[in-house]
Amino acid sequence: MFSFIVRRLAVAVPTLLILIILSFMLMFAAPGGPFLSERPPPQQVLDNLNAKYGLDQPYLKQIFDYVVNVVFYFDFGPSFQYRDRTVNDVIAQGFPVTLTYGFWSFVVALIVGIGLGIAAAIKHNTWLDYLAVGVSIGAEMLPNFILAPILLLTFTLALGWLPGGGWNGGEWQYMVMPIIALSTSYMASIARITRASMIEVMNSNFIRTAKAKGLPMRTVIFRHALKPSLLPILSFIGPAFVAMVTGSFVVDSFFSTGGIGVFFVNAAFNRDYAVMMGLTILVGSMTIIFSLIVDILYAWIDPKIRY
Repeated sequence: MFSFIVRRLAVAVPTLLILIILSFMLMFAAPGGPFLSERPPPQQVLDNLNAKYGLDQPYLKQIFDYVVNVVFYFDFGPSFQYRDRTVNDVIAQGFPVTLTYGFWSFVVALIVGIGLGIAAAIKHNTWLDYLAVGVSIGAEMLPNFILAPILLLTFTLALGWLPGGGWNGGEWQYMVMPIIALSTSYMASIARITRASMIEVMNSNFIRTAKAKGLPMRTVIFRHALKPSLLPILSFIGPAFVAMVTGSFVVDSFFSTGGIGVFFVNAAFNRDYAVMMGLTILVGSMTIIFSLIVDILYAWIDPKIRY
């Protein structure tokens, strides 16, 4: 197992380094510049700004300095648009908010999705199976950019039960609608994958043997069937967790939570390349890290993967 983890790390570290270099190259290959707008500043002012942010240095030196600062000091540099603030300050402000409701969205999607999938598989071709499949299909037809305004119209404007936006330190009233909007479609996908995987496992020979021995159905499901059924789910939940934590642009826009989604959109409009690169590298790093975690869990559940 240790050698398996070392091999995965040997792939993950160079991948992260390539991600940082490509992010820098692609961002600065875009036309325009962070200080150019409809009314660009005078050339002398532009030269002073480029000198202040190190943009007048040779291209290769800029790449080298940026990679060194990110890899060894986790320093993404100053923001080009937010005066007297660094990219680290922007991430420190928005990422805890996004991480909080993204984590709880993941928990809700995982628990409800696996529960629906197991119930549908055990009661295959019964009303419970049809109900679970119907709920999953309905949830998948409502992406967050459609579900978010529906939630606002229903629970805020019509019923007045929940606040329509804000964060207020992460109180539960402010997290309910963002969590529902973000978790629903992922919950539906997890339910479908769990149902298909559980049905396949329940028809396996070792499950028939366990039933023939007279084991209780609870033992058959949770001790023998659930673990192999989780393998397809693990392949999905790694990228899904990263998507729920970082892909919250719609949720941040509709519910004004103050997460990193708003900063990313504003950085794109304002050509704040430093913030865009920092958030891109953050998302890519999390994808690599959680892909590594999923690989390790995969190898733990199925020892054949190690070889």
